[in-house]
Amino acid sequence: MWKSIASNGLTLIIVAMIALGAAVGWGKAQYSNAGPLEAPICVRVTPGSNMGAVSEDLAEQGAVSSSRIFRIGADYANKANQLKAGSFLVPRGASMEEIVDIVTRGGQSTCGTEIVYRIGVNRIGVQVRELDPATNRFVETVAFTPSDAEPPAEFVAVRDRSDTRYRVALAEGVTSWQIVEGLRAVDVMTGDVAAVPPEGRLAPDSYEVVVGDDRGDLLSQMEAAQTRRLEAAWAARAADLPYQTPEEALVMASIVEKETGVAAERGTVAAVFVNRLNRGMRLQTDPTVIYGITKGQGVLGRGLRQSELRRATPYNTYVIDGLPPTPIANPGVASIEAALNPESSPFLFFVADGTGGHAFAETLAEHNKNVAKWRAIEAERNNN
Repeated sequence: MWKSIASNGLTLIIVAMIALGAAVGWGKAQYSNAGPLEAPICVRVTPGSNMGAVSEDLAEQGAVSSSRIFRIGADYANKANQLKAGSFLVPRGASMEEIVDIVTRGGQSTCGTEIVYRIGVNRIGVQVRELDPATNRFVETVAFTPSDAEPPAEFVAVRDRSDTRYRVALAEGVTSWQIVEGLRAVDVMTGDVAAVPPEGRLAPDSYEVVVGDDRGDLLSQMEAAQTRRLEAAWAARAADLPYQTPEEALVMASIVEKETGVAAERGTVAAVFVNRLNRGMRLQTDPTVIYGITKGQGVLGRGLRQSELRRATPYNTYVIDGLPPTPIANPGVASIEAALNPESSPFLFFVADGTGGHAFAETLAEHNKNVAKWRAIEAERNNN
């Protein structure tokens, strides 16, 4: 009898062990295999949260099949206490193991709210936007100017959240003075700027910053980026260009940047100016004259007067030969590359064509016809 009982007990223990092993194997498979998530989601981990709360949130959003297995797996991997605050993008079909790694890895948030301080040629603006996980594109929630009396509630609600990211975006063609003024409006940064950096030496781009970053350090980062771009373009430059130094090429790039906002035109505009320099012709470009008036400190806000076009200044390319002494703005990488590798073109003139682009001409007679067309377009617009 006792032998029978012992045998049956041993059988039950073996069956239980097999069942336990099967359960453990099933749990491991659930933890490491692809998950049920059908579309990417953004998971926000608040400061002080725990793996239990995160697992429940993930289960509610359909990212994990079992919040219990998720917690057990995180504990088994010794990551249950390594949760990082932030907003994290969880891709479609991510396994529990992958999600645990995402929310414990640390570093910058990969989704959620982003505040962008945009420093443009005509204005400084602030944009609050959210990443749409389904499209991996940002969607604007509110935009305003820092000079507004009261910032919108949408901005105030997210400004001090620990998972909010910050970015400073420079438009191509902004001046160094405009950049410094814009950085002073970035209220999450610290430090004063003792002097405006040299014109043209700051790279227009989008820069991620964190609360407390120094403005001077960011300017140094911008300057280093522009130096790298210029050096790379200079090394790959075309032959027989009318520039003796990279600085002269940067001057040309800034003129190209201010003359056209149409990306496809940059190489042609650069070709016109290179052709004029090679023929000993004056550049005769309005943006340089304007810079001589404003010194890059704001926008002129009106048309040029005939007296200004005749006045002799270092930047009046209707009067001086060759290039002005410095860049007139901070050009983007495309304009730098256009200045150093212009298109092969016979054009010597261009004028606005009414579409946002320009009409190019090889001869003065053809150019005068294009000018007449543009003036007719202007007159019609003024009458409407």
